[in-house]
Amino acid sequence: MDVRFAHEAVFRWIHIVAGIMWIGHLYFFNFVNGPFAATLDADTRKKVVPQLIPRALYWFRWGAAWTWVTGVLLLFLVFWWPDPKFSTGPSIVMILVTFLAFMVYDVLFKMDFAKDLRVGGAVGLGLVVVIVAGGYIAWAGFGYRDYVIHTGAMFGTIMAANVWMRIWPLQKKIITAVRDGTPPDPAWAPLAAARSRHNTYLSVPLVWMMINSHTTVPFASSPVYLFVMIVIGWGAVYLLYQNTTRVKGF
Repeated sequence: MDVRFAHEAVFRWIHIVAGIMWIGHLYFFNFVNGPFAATLDADTRKKVVPQLIPRALYWFRWGAAWTWVTGVLLLFLVFWWPDPKFSTGPSIVMILVTFLAFMVYDVLFKMDFAKDLRVGGAVGLGLVVVIVAGGYIAWAGFGYRDYVIHTGAMFGTIMAANVWMRIWPLQKKIITAVRDGTPPDPAWAPLAAARSRHNTYLSVPLVWMMINSHTTVPFASSPVYLFVMIVIGWGAVYLLYQNTTRVKGF
């Protein structure tokens, strides 16, 4: 038991440091680099982008990888291993749903209607409500900390998959095209930017979910609180995006 707690402490440490690395670069790309890059002419972009962005993307993607891996290890040590509830059929199915939700998300946000972030976000929130209320709570019998942290794992898995399966592959193509002075496919940048924006919106509610052990009163009384905090987090990110246009260089 002592060994388990020692591993848990080390994994939490790595999880937090890697998460800072990942989310810090995510915010840099969305709130700093995006507005800055829009001010660059073609010649300057050709010099700056191949030198700056690959370096930033290195720490960005590996921060995402280590955050996700240690997060899964913590789920195992803190929730799945010590609690026999997680060995039941419904629990196993909902754990699979947690990690396979990216597939549904990916299909959803390739549809035309979801290009309007408000519409796509509303549909996504509806799916989260169904998964949490119908799956985690009503079917699998998850308690407050169980369903909150698994919702966080679902958000984090979507974010990490976006980094490695969508953002990084597209950015490699864009950076190479800029370096070589060839026009990139016009579909690459909007898709990479959209997925990065989605990750930014998911990140603030995710932090709330990560601190679930500190939010049991009064938030454990109803899952509605979780849904409200997700919406509040999205609202906070919206306001941050609005502020980026008001922050100028010298």
